[in-house]
Amino acid sequence: MASSLLTTRTQALALTPGARRRGSPPATRVRFPSGVLPRRRALCVRASVAIEKETPESEPPPTFLREDGSGAGSGSVRERFETMIRRVQGEVCAALEEADGSGKRFVEDVWSRPGGGGGISRVLQDGRVFEKAGVNVSVVYGVMPPDAYRAAKGAAAGKNGAADGQKAGPVPFFAAGISSVLHPKNPFAPTLHFNYRYFETDAPKDAPGAPKQWWFGGGTDLTPSYIIEEDVKHFHSVQKQACDKFDPSFYPRFKKWCDDYFYIKHRNERRGLGGIFFDDLNDYDQEMLLGFATECADSVVPAYIPIIERRKDTSFTEEHKAWQQLRRGRYVEFNLVYDRGTTFGLKTGGRIESILVSLPLTARWQYDHAPEEGTEEWKLLDACINPKEWL
Repeated sequence: MASSLLTTRTQALALTPGARRRGSPPATRVRFPSGVLPRRRALCVRASVAIEKETPESEPPPTFLREDGSGAGSGSVRERFETMIRRVQGEVCAALEEADGSGKRFVEDVWSRPGGGGGISRVLQDGRVFEKAGVNVSVVYGVMPPDAYRAAKGAAAGKNGAADGQKAGPVPFFAAGISSVLHPKNPFAPTLHFNYRYFETDAPKDAPGAPKQWWFGGGTDLTPSYIIEEDVKHFHSVQKQACDKFDPSFYPRFKKWCDDYFYIKHRNERRGLGGIFFDDLNDYDQEMLLGFATECADSVVPAYIPIIERRKDTSFTEEHKAWQQLRRGRYVEFNLVYDRGTTFGLKTGGRIESILVSLPLTARWQYDHAPEEGTEEWKLLDACINPKEWL
């Protein structure tokens, strides 16, 4: 993420050779390439405030923080959160490479912002098991515009992103997080998303802008194309175990929050089968919440890898694959229309490849498609419309 007035070339939305033309069948298959295709017109995204563009780096630095008393060497929450997310990124990528078994390795891009911070994007694409797996970390700071503050805070930001009685102005901020979306090839192996973040905003006393605040956010959620109860129950049980170590009210509270957040309003259905989600969390001790976010991030591998190992070689048909592609279309719709992280990244002129890494390589939209009642596809859709208690 960054805060810049930046016209950024983004990924072209290109129809694959089998896509719909005039007079062809109504099913459309869309491919999201990893880079902009040559000689195709690319989308432009213009953010809301002018600062510098990200700078590619040859290798990651020991820290993206400055030695300013609250950064590198300070023992601050900022420093410890960066250490945690970078460790988790390495551990998750290693586990995914092993599960993929193709010998492919994550491609790494390192970038920095002259105004403060940077990030590490890692992507494994066209593996044996994973069609696309992205695991990103970013640690950025500087000043963001009021509408980006509202995107970061949602309803908690108020009407204009300013303190009471003040006109909205640029908001000094710090944001660090790890974000990942994993799209397997096999329709019986579920997609996984997780994101854990720490945010601070500040403003000089009596100056326009946001009041000084800090908060944690994040979650881990599962998006299968088919319901395999053994897998869904295993996933939710790991989330509950992580929550119960800190507060027994967390799992039911954050499970419902997850069901509510990943709601595709224009479809009247959820994106998947949930997990946990929380945001703007600062009503507990800061050290406790740092520990909770760490526990949740450390739970990703034991929650997901056993499911992948069980399902990655399951046989499937073209019909199974087509249904997976339709469900991925829902995934794309949610991320581009409703997701706060995507909105924040676009409004702050963030690194577009990192923002859109969550999109699958392929997805499908088919006119007026509805699964037959009683089928396995219908059961999945019913669970997305009517969230269930899995434990």
